[in-house]
Amino acid sequence: MIDVKATLAEAEERMEEAVMFLEESLAHIRAGKANVKILDGIRVDSYGSMVPLNGVASVTTPDARTIAIKPWDKTMFKAIEKAIIDSEVGITPDNNGEIIRLNIPPLTEERRKQLAKQCNSEVEKAKVSVRNARRDTNDRLKKGIKDGLSEDLEKDAENDLQKMHDRYIKKLDELMAAKEKEIMTV
Repeated sequence: MIDVKATLAEAEERMEEAVMFLEESLAHIRAGKANVKILDGIRVDSYGSMVPLNGVASVTTPDARTIAIKPWDKTMFKAIEKAIIDSEVGITPDNNGEIIRLNIPPLTEERRKQLAKQCNSEVEKAKVSVRNARRDTNDRLKKGIKDGLSEDLEKDAENDLQKMHDRYIKKLDELMAAKEKEIMTV
C-alpha cells in the first residue's frame, strides 16, 4: 500500500526544488545593479584547468554600478578578461593593471521589458515543474486506491496536495514580483 505522507513529502521536495531553481535563475539575470552572481558561470583557464572565476580572484561590488575583480596572481589578468569577454555577461572589462572593473550600464526601458519577459519565462518553467509534481503525485494517489488506499485518505491527500501546490505557486509569484520590481526600478 502507498505511504501517503512519504508521497506528499516527495511532492513537496520537488516543488521546493523548483523554487530554489527559480531563485538561482533569477539571481543570474542582470537588473542594472552590480551583482557578483552574474559571474558565477564564468570559468577561467588557470594553468591548464578550467576553474570558477572566484577561484582565481576576489570578486566584490564596491558600489551599486561596479564589480571589481582582483586576481590573486598577476599573470591571470588576460585569462580573466578573455573569460569575461567570451561569456554571456555582455560587459567589457576595464583593466588598470591592478583590478579588473566591470561597469554595469543603466538599463534602457526596452531592455528592462526584455528582462521582465525573461523572468516571466523562468517563472513559467518553475510553475510547470510544480504542476507536474502535483499531477504525478495525484496519479500515484489514484493508483494507490487500486492498491488498497481508502478513498477518504486519497481525497484528504489530494486536498493537502492542492494546498501545497497553491502555496508554492504563490511563492513563485512573490519571487517574480520582487525581481520585476528590482528590474523596473530606475
